[in-house]
Amino acid sequence: MTSFVVEADGGSRGNPGPAGYGAVVKDAADGQILVEVADPIGTQTNNVAEYRGLIAGLKALLDLAGDGASVEVRMDSKLVIEQMAGRWKIKNEGLRPLATEAASLARRLRVTWRWIPRERNKDADRLANEAMDAAAKGVPWRSSVSAAASSSSQGSLFDTADPAPAPVVEAVAVPTTPATAGTGWRPPTTTATTLLLLRHGETPMSVERRFSGLGDPELTPNGLAQAEAAAARLTREPYDVQVVVSSPLRRALVTAEAVAARLGLDVVVEPDLRETDFGAWEGHTFTEIQRHWPDELATWLADPSAAPPGGESFGDAARRVQVIGDRLVERYEGRTVLAVSHVTPIKMLVRSALLAPLAALYRMHLDLAALSLIEYYADGPAVVKAFNDTSHLR
Repeated sequence: MTSFVVEADGGSRGNPGPAGYGAVVKDAADGQILVEVADPIGTQTNNVAEYRGLIAGLKALLDLAGDGASVEVRMDSKLVIEQMAGRWKIKNEGLRPLATEAASLARRLRVTWRWIPRERNKDADRLANEAMDAAAKGVPWRSSVSAAASSSSQGSLFDTADPAPAPVVEAVAVPTTPATAGTGWRPPTTTATTLLLLRHGETPMSVERRFSGLGDPELTPNGLAQAEAAAARLTREPYDVQVVVSSPLRRALVTAEAVAARLGLDVVVEPDLRETDFGAWEGHTFTEIQRHWPDELATWLADPSAAPPGGESFGDAARRVQVIGDRLVERYEGRTVLAVSHVTPIKMLVRSALLAPLAALYRMHLDLAALSLIEYYADGPAVVKAFNDTSHLR
């Protein structure tokens, strides 16, 4: 019995002509869409677009579930399915590199190949057509859920108070073992591992509404006061923090040290809790970036695998944060860990716990020095118990 289903499609209007692909990853048990990806690919043939859709779908599944996942790949392209299953030879040399790449990805999974008629491939077909529309217009593809959260302020995806850009197009959810532990209907059957997530205090960059990634500004006097307020709350209320970990960036580390000093604990620096690297955009406002890097910004907004010049993509940041989150839960099982970090990592962890798509980051607002809380159960799902709590700042 398969755990996942990948449905993929691609097409070209003119063959060759404006081309695009789409793919979805579904839960095999209930058909729920877990990942949705698409992209215009300029002028290409139908078969190239179909293979690109397959590759994107396999990559999305590997990002979601890792190596060894069991999956049924469904496409309405008889050519791609039969070639990947090894029943048809690859006669078009232009397709061979794509087939080789797809086969390399498939070897990391347990795959069965299945041809389906087009009417049963509606989700991937819809995405491919949206991507072809975008290719014909020469614009990036935008998800149908991409009404921009354009009015978000300091709690945008990164450490700036600028309006958030349109959401990225890849929806990513990380499945957990279905269970009722900690849901509120039944008590948990094991002791939870608790992550208390604290965003750092105010910096000059946040005051001036500038992208603040790996730049290392100090806290403002108000930021220091916010850190002390958070520290007072965490010593006053019965959180029973046993471990303090922090991003290596000064704004987070100073915030963490304020709390750790009151708790009598040391701070463990975790490099992967750092903010997204915005490369050449560091220190600029969103308006300045629109003016000086319009093409790069458009690509970045449309594709989570795209990075700012010299920076880090959101897709890479999501994977990095998932790894450190899993590591903390495993290393400190059964304990309460305070993790002092930044907007992007905190939202990534909350999104993952909620099984929400990556675009959900743009539906969250996270204030400076805000607390959030996630409980992880070994025999059940993660449970978000608090988000963006700033009561200690009032």
